[in-house]
Amino acid sequence: MADALLSVAGLAAGYGDVKVLWGVDLEVPRGEIVGLVGSNGAGKTTLMRAISGLIAVREGTIVFDGGHMAGASPDRVLGAGIAHVPEGRRLFSAMSVRDNLLMGAYLRHDKAAIAADLERMYAMFPILKQRAGQDAGTLSGGEQQMCAIARGLMGRPRLLLIDELSLGLAPAIVDQLCDALRALNREGLSMLVVEQDVATALELADRAFVMDTGRVTRSGTSAALRDDPAIREAYLGAL
Repeated sequence: MADALLSVAGLAAGYGDVKVLWGVDLEVPRGEIVGLVGSNGAGKTTLMRAISGLIAVREGTIVFDGGHMAGASPDRVLGAGIAHVPEGRRLFSAMSVRDNLLMGAYLRHDKAAIAADLERMYAMFPILKQRAGQDAGTLSGGEQQMCAIARGLMGRPRLLLIDELSLGLAPAIVDQLCDALRALNREGLSMLVVEQDVATALELADRAFVMDTGRVTRSGTSAALRDDPAIREAYLGAL
């Protein structure tokens, strides 16, 4: 894809002697939301961890905006403009909401801009302003996901990776999060979103990739995948 912001090719990765990813190819076009769907154990989280430098790449390439990132440290990946909202939120539970958000900007030194971005996060998710001094571990699940996304945004990324956007959240909260992500996308932020709820993923994303047992088995626009009989049978049920 000529205007791919992120391009993953032939990627293999895993843990110890266990190989999880087997030659994964995936692209995120500049300015788009891309969904990554599949059943538990398909390798989605492992792929996100490989892109963000949390696990080693055994084979293949990761190219972000023309720069080769395979083997880069998490700090270098973040500094290049990729922020990762991990599965399970992974907030600093004993730290306040405000301090969690500031941790997202730890590579930055532009204090005035950081303060402005903090207020922007509060405007995007007003409940976080109300909870600013509260320990993040005491938040509800939806509030924790808002905090995790806002923390990722505090790094001013050009690509936001979100692992399991809706897991365990009420539908109304998922709708609110999706609205916020669409607004960010309209401002130019590209995203790669892992989502077990395939209907939600295809509604949010411009296009999607389907993973199974460590491989990409299907890809296309969200509209095309919604109409794919195999996808409807495996993930969407009778519509």
